[in-house]
Amino acid sequence: MMLEARNITFSYDDGTEALNNVNLKVDKGDIVALLGKNGAGKSTLFLHFNGILRPDNGEIIIDGEKLKYDKKSLIKFRQKVGLVFQNPDDQIFAPSVEEDVAFGPLNLKLPMEEVQKRVHEALERVGMAGFEKKAPHHLSGGQKKRVAIAGILAMKPEIMVFDEPTAGLDPKGASKIINLLKELNEQGITIIISTHDVDLVPQYANRVYVLHEGEIIGDGTARDIFSNKVLIDKANLDLPIIANFFKKIESESDDISFNGKYPLTIEEGYETFLKLIK
Repeated sequence: MMLEARNITFSYDDGTEALNNVNLKVDKGDIVALLGKNGAGKSTLFLHFNGILRPDNGEIIIDGEKLKYDKKSLIKFRQKVGLVFQNPDDQIFAPSVEEDVAFGPLNLKLPMEEVQKRVHEALERVGMAGFEKKAPHHLSGGQKKRVAIAGILAMKPEIMVFDEPTAGLDPKGASKIINLLKELNEQGITIIISTHDVDLVPQYANRVYVLHEGEIIGDGTARDIFSNKVLIDKANLDLPIIANFFKKIESESDDISFNGKYPLTIEEGYETFLKLIK
């Protein structure tokens, strides 16, 4: 077990209850999606994963060790769990790309040679080599997102947590970011993603948790989640567009029934369509 949230409850200072008895487990090598509408509590939960927020009750377990909140412990745990914010402008603040990516390793008091090596490797991994001297405010939204990811990669985390990684990106930019996350996972990094985009979830997640009004109301594979109409309705979510397409076909035909198990990705839709026209 890489990361576990046990009975996490949290309220903001104004009394607003954001999380209520949340339990979640992430295994090494997983790509986990936390699915829920805006305001469900996804970002609040993510800020608990590396100690930015401290729960009123419950605990976060990382590699079998309880997260502690003294400065030394937080530095240790934040090297293991890196958080990429929804808006890269909340994360990028240095005057140049290389200075921003170097910020974390420099705080670890690593030798300058090691810092430079990490910066170079991180920018290579996200496809931003050659942008070292660029000012971040001259970059596109997708490029800023990649620099924010590089800044976390330079810390060499075991787990990366992404809050709405495709927010604000055009479809092509979103696709590039999702492909990058898949590559990082293939390279050994455990990935946790929050999203309200039901079309993306079946493409990458091997496990899905559904968060609604601060509570986990379902978990399982994407197939488990999207086959559960009661759960989807309760969470105020929709089916992926591909599933809705085949749902429409089903509703217009007396001979076709998917029993609630519609294709969820383009690949599945293509295979299903071929079977229907044979």
